[in-house]
Amino acid sequence: SSPEILTDLLREELGFKGLVLSEGNGVNTLVYTGVASDEKEAGAMAANAGMDVSISYGQGYLGEMVESVKEDKVSAATIDRSVRRVLRTKFMLGLFENPFANPELAEKIVHHSDHQAVALQASREAIVLLKNENGTLPLKKNLKSIAVIGPNANDEKNQLGDYTSEIVLQEITTVLEGIRKKSGTATSVQYVKGCNVIGSEVNDIRKAAATAKNADVAIVVVGENEWQTPGKAGTTGEGYDAATLELTGMQNDLVKAVVATGTPTIVILINGRPLAFPWIAENVPAILEAWCPGEKGGEAIADILFGDYNPSGKLPATLPRHAGQLPVYYNYKPSKSYWLEEGWGNSYVDLDYKPLFEFGFGLSYTEFKYTDLSITPGTIGKAGTVNIKFTIQNTGKFEGSEVAQLYIRDIKSTVVRPVKELKGFKKVLLSPGEKTIVSLNLTPEELQMYDRDMNRVVEPGVFKVMIGSSSEDIRLEGTFEVADQR
Repeated sequence: SSPEILTDLLREELGFKGLVLSEGNGVNTLVYTGVASDEKEAGAMAANAGMDVSISYGQGYLGEMVESVKEDKVSAATIDRSVRRVLRTKFMLGLFENPFANPELAEKIVHHSDHQAVALQASREAIVLLKNENGTLPLKKNLKSIAVIGPNANDEKNQLGDYTSEIVLQEITTVLEGIRKKSGTATSVQYVKGCNVIGSEVNDIRKAAATAKNADVAIVVVGENEWQTPGKAGTTGEGYDAATLELTGMQNDLVKAVVATGTPTIVILINGRPLAFPWIAENVPAILEAWCPGEKGGEAIADILFGDYNPSGKLPATLPRHAGQLPVYYNYKPSKSYWLEEGWGNSYVDLDYKPLFEFGFGLSYTEFKYTDLSITPGTIGKAGTVNIKFTIQNTGKFEGSEVAQLYIRDIKSTVVRPVKELKGFKKVLLSPGEKTIVSLNLTPEELQMYDRDMNRVVEPGVFKVMIGSSSEDIRLEGTFEVADQR
């Protein structure tokens, strides 16, 4: 409803030539916040401000807009303006020359095997191995029996994320199906749902525990469920929130019951956001964070479980121990480290201040050694570039990929800076015993900060370089200096 933003700023100052459309149900925002009395008035306000298209039918832009024009609340010139922008965009897209889709081409490319292969590889690379105590993983392929348990073990939609259509046309490989295909006919795979993600209307925890007790290994798949049908709440997705970061419903009870059987247990998390699961992290020997792994998610998870793919994913967010621990991000200010680490030790009286799993964390079935850090030149001007080199060697028994991470810290600055900031990373694939040199550059863009006047500047001073396998697992350290010159 703001002409100052949609016209004066966007069109005149910034020179925007495209069309502006609303968010879904966006025009109605003006009604329920009390800016407009009804959708007709809201539509007129939005059109006059500079909004060209309402993404939701109605919303003051159909019959009500006709009335608004007849009543001189919106001018015909304003309508012409928006129509002109719509037509211009369609001309740019070539829709007048080629107005229809090519069904033959669509049939060839939609859900093409190459696209499915990309989905599978993306899922493999996104999965994060959080814990692997005593080499629990990878599993042997000659197991006699596997218990697959949990509400997300055989749920197609929960693998796909928010805004999935109510009817999914393509085949989805669930975790249960992936394990069955991978383990073969010689292995007995028994499935028990155990409970739902939310609520207590399904309670087969005793049956799940009994099944786990008679198996060589138990794989428990828990996490979150997405918005699926109108009126059915999910635990993640737009408009569906949870007041806690812990597993909902009876899922924790399910995991505890399976672990209590003494059967080696693996927990797989399928979820759309970071969760807090301290009991599982402490008591379960192997944990995979699979996120929403997509249509090939079950196959990707099975590849990792049985060692046909070595996990290499790293956490893009910090996993907290508890919602009350937030904020717990890695690039915090020095005051937090002072009070939690230097001044008072652990100022939480009932909780370890460190995260459950830090930003950038992720295990592999092999090990990597970092050596030979080189920082050149040691001193640069404000417009200079620093080259960072180091060697990574695969010292384990499996081929694997490592994501090396480059962090820096501005030791002394005119405004408070974080204790570390990720400024670069590189993924390398190495065979057992193989080594490679990784090279990364720090340019003025990476060294800039906002000064007190909100200008982007490179300040002179000493910068600390930290090379690590995660934001906490720092393997190599060094420094360079920015001189007070260009």
